[in-house]
Amino acid sequence: MGGRPMGHAHFNKEVPHVALEPGERDTADAGYDRRRFLRDALIGAAGVASIGGVSALLETGAGASTRGLVEGRAATEGALNVIALPPTWANYGNIIKTFQSKYHITVNSANPDGTSAQELAAVTSLKGLSKEPDVVDVSPAIAVQGVKDFQPYKVSTWSTIPANMKDAAGRWYGDYYGVISFGANRSVVKHPPVTWADLKKPEYKGMVSIDGDPRSAGDALAAVWSAALANGGSLDNIMPGLKFFAQLKKLGNWNPVDCYPANISKGTTPIAIVWDYLNLGYIKQFNGHPHYTVSIPTTGRFGNFYCQAISKYAPHPKAAKQWEEFIYSDQGQLLYLAGYAHPARYADLAKRGVIPASLKKLLPPASQYTGVQFPNQAQTAKATKVVLANWQSMVGGA
Repeated sequence: MGGRPMGHAHFNKEVPHVALEPGERDTADAGYDRRRFLRDALIGAAGVASIGGVSALLETGAGASTRGLVEGRAATEGALNVIALPPTWANYGNIIKTFQSKYHITVNSANPDGTSAQELAAVTSLKGLSKEPDVVDVSPAIAVQGVKDFQPYKVSTWSTIPANMKDAAGRWYGDYYGVISFGANRSVVKHPPVTWADLKKPEYKGMVSIDGDPRSAGDALAAVWSAALANGGSLDNIMPGLKFFAQLKKLGNWNPVDCYPANISKGTTPIAIVWDYLNLGYIKQFNGHPHYTVSIPTTGRFGNFYCQAISKYAPHPKAAKQWEEFIYSDQGQLLYLAGYAHPARYADLAKRGVIPASLKKLLPPASQYTGVQFPNQAQTAKATKVVLANWQSMVGGA
């Protein structure tokens, strides 16, 4: 899904007081941002085969009483330490603002552009200190890697989180996911693509861009993988995706410039292949200038997710549990949806009819998400090696 930067070393502790609108994000090019997470976000995705058909039974009894107990004590700690949560990513600005207002708990937000790997490093290196992260939001790979440093906790809505998005012991659990999409600046792109084959049309000369280098950017890797799925490849074979982009380059349609919002809006990269929640957010950000449309490709549908976990050394353990209860409550999950990200409990929310019509309108039709494929750890490790070994010679080189 989205990505995290590979290289920021700063650890900037601050309290975010300004919540940006869903989908907004800083357009400054800092070299890397949270989208950059090849090694820490995709390597080790935890065996997800399907999200749509998961049982949605509500948990009752002990879970509900535990939530009330946590809420009663969390406010006494007065603070919660989070890390690597950009306010413009998946609506985290509004999620944090709402949590602070609802529970009167100050959220200290450190290193908002940090990597999943940096989050885990902070958990282990800052133990015993007041700025130790209480909770993390990491890739499946880092979640699996860090289980010994996470404390088990099953939220009251535990049973409605898909089984293939959570650790059975409750040490980590998926919170939201994204799917690769096509975005088109309609001031430049008169006929927006809907299939991967469309991207080879002569009318798209120099227009097709992904989000950076797939050797270091997670959604760029996902774009290559999605292309592979649409061109005879599979979760076990990403090579057709590399060949597809090599062909786009040969045709002159490939544009190696990163599709940051500023580049999209001015027409430098008018066709952007990124996570759906980024592209959908750009619609609001551009506000019609330019007119921007988004679709999920008809074939080659590829997705991935992020995970929540509580540090074993959390200085505010009750507030940490309250945060997780909030994140996985209907309210918290719908706030992700307001940021154009699919919440983990989407199937349950939809089944119970609690998704407002206004939020349903934010996403493409549900039919566009059928058949989305999610990689497991072995598949991701294999695909990563292939891309690292071949991207430069096949696509990235002169």
